Amino acid sequence: MKKKHVIVVLTPLSVGCYMLRGVHRVTKIAALAAVVVVLIMFGLTLLQRRIVFPRHLVTPLPRAGADVPGLEKLWLDTDAGRVEAWYLPAHGASPTAPAPLVVFAHGNAELIDYWPETLEPYRRLGVSLLLPEYRGYGRSAGSPSEEAIVHDFEKFVTMLVRRPEVDAGRLIYHGRSLGGGVVCALAARRTPAALILQSTFTSLRAMAARFMLPGFLVADPFDNLSVVSRLDVPLLIVHGRQDDLIPFSHAEQLARAGRRVRFLPLDGDHNSCPPDWGEFFSHLAEWLRTEGLLTPAPAGGATGGSSASG
Repeated sequence: MKKKHVIVVLTPLSVGCYMLRGVHRVTKIAALAAVVVVLIMFGLTLLQRRIVFPRHLVTPLPRAGADVPGLEKLWLDTDAGRVEAWYLPAHGASPTAPAPLVVFAHGNAELIDYWPETLEPYRRLGVSLLLPEYRGYGRSAGSPSEEAIVHDFEKFVTMLVRRPEVDAGRLIYHGRSLGGGVVCALAARRTPAALILQSTFTSLRAMAARFMLPGFLVADPFDNLSVVSRLDVPLLIVHGRQDDLIPFSHAEQLARAGRRVRFLPLDGDHNSCPPDWGEFFSHLAEWLRTEGLLTPAPAGGATGGSSASG
């Protein structure tokens, strides 16, 4: 029986088809790898935001704001739902005597509910307060992110500076911890008359590096150092020497980068700075007067409120 010989003729077309099938396999593997990487990045972003914005850990107070004299609740309609802010006018503020406005941004494990009593000395100094909430926190809808929060803050500020009892030329931003990132990002969009950074960081990417995490995974960088280095307004930096969450060195770097800086180092950790709010407000009032942002001291002066931590 004769053996049959199979002759395979390799033409350029057949070779090309064979190679193309190999390329397709490589392409599919690459595409699958890309999908896996995207899913991992997405998951890490969600995890990062859950760490940076632990809104699941904070609970609104049952009668939030009900016992605060003069408090006005404001609401902003966004594409994610309604966002809340509280406006607390200064004692004596009126269209004939417009007051400075402090825009306060709280820490990442706090709510606006916790702050009216502590910040009451501002009002006694003749300074009005605006406390916008972060999306997804308290009674506010949506999900927090740097872009969303700063967008809302800017809208609330625009809403308030149109009021006749608010002096738009004396707009002051005050941020604590994560709130320092919020007000710095806000200052990059709308320049204030002065900036107060309390227990805050140079950037969230720098904080990530401290924990051996790659900075490119940080979706909300809050680059305070960059903003401070460009901003030419009075800057008060307050930080606890014993802060074990945001190291004191972050405050030192911010102070070196600023142009018109008053640096106020205090004893205390992250949630006990300042250790004495009355003493803090005395320093603050003196600084505001020096910078021409505060009218002469009202009768009785300002005394400290209780501490809000988180």
